[in-house]
Amino acid sequence: MTPPPDLLYSETEDELRSAVRSLLVDRAPHAAVLERAEAGRPHDPELWRALGAGIGAAGLLVPEKLGGQGAGPREAAVVLEELGRAVVQLPFLTTAVLAAETLLGCDTELPMVGALLAGLAGGTSVVVPAWPLTAAPGAAAPGTVRDAGGGVLSGTVTAVADAVGADVLLVPADTGLFAVRADDAGITPQSPLDLTRPIATVTLDGARGELLADPATAERARRRALLTGAGLLASEQLGLAEWCLTETVRYLRERHQFNRPVGSFQALKHRLAQLWLELAHARSAARAAADALATGDPEAPLAVSLAQAYCSGAAVRAAEECVQLHGGIGMTWEHPAHLYLKRAKADSLALGTAGYHLSVVGELAGLPGA
Repeated sequence: MTPPPDLLYSETEDELRSAVRSLLVDRAPHAAVLERAEAGRPHDPELWRALGAGIGAAGLLVPEKLGGQGAGPREAAVVLEELGRAVVQLPFLTTAVLAAETLLGCDTELPMVGALLAGLAGGTSVVVPAWPLTAAPGAAAPGTVRDAGGGVLSGTVTAVADAVGADVLLVPADTGLFAVRADDAGITPQSPLDLTRPIATVTLDGARGELLADPATAERARRRALLTGAGLLASEQLGLAEWCLTETVRYLRERHQFNRPVGSFQALKHRLAQLWLELAHARSAARAAADALATGDPEAPLAVSLAQAYCSGAAVRAAEECVQLHGGIGMTWEHPAHLYLKRAKADSLALGTAGYHLSVVGELAGLPGA
């Protein structure tokens, strides 16, 4: 019998949360995040080094023998919760989760794979998978990049997250998985909905890559990365939603109408109570997914899809309520509420939509849809 998931945070996880939150409060206030997003600049390299190398967050999923911290998905989930609370531009999801899991799915004895993992885990190299951020676990590879022979690659991939500012791209091609220097690829920024997670079109026109895995191994590694990424994205959505609820409650306590705090109005109390209940459910779902991934639970795909199906909608509703209940100030560019709404909307499309994951839940639980 499978033991129940451990939904509680350990002392180590609480300490990690405290360190990450302190760093982000000090180095990534909302004003700085908004300024960087408005200018269209990629992530802050110094902040990434502080998080990735200073705290060691970049190598949480990488074993110690390969230069990482030897932690796991539960710890990575805590970091993503805090990044969701801050909506800061950092390539943690793409580099420390998706790229790390992809490389760990390859032969780590290969010198190039080991070198990429060591650089990634040390926070000195930003490695990004070159596939659309919307790719869902279980979905087929894009198949848009071709190898002309000898690792000479040609093709175009759209909606690649964090490609701007990356050092190395992991490119799935028809002959396997290749590592391509970002400087050798054409990277054209796209206009994203979420300004804090930039996306780009990657064009390969005869760029040379180094083979990391054959097609079968590459596909298994890609699916492994997408499953882990989708499960941990739920924690980012949870952190985002928790900030929206906390900030909205604080504002409604301070804002007065008719000589009374706005938060004392019964209709608003009901809305906030309903949102709190949704977030309690979202927290359970996100923690269960992280724990299932950490323990290698055979039902991890079900836990991941369940978390994504629920947390996507919960994050969007929390961000919408945050904007609406802040009134006029919530509609302004200067207030960070719009950053949370855009991140929540973009996250609801990333790594599989809620509808896709609901269909997966139905299949895995033996509950066919209508």
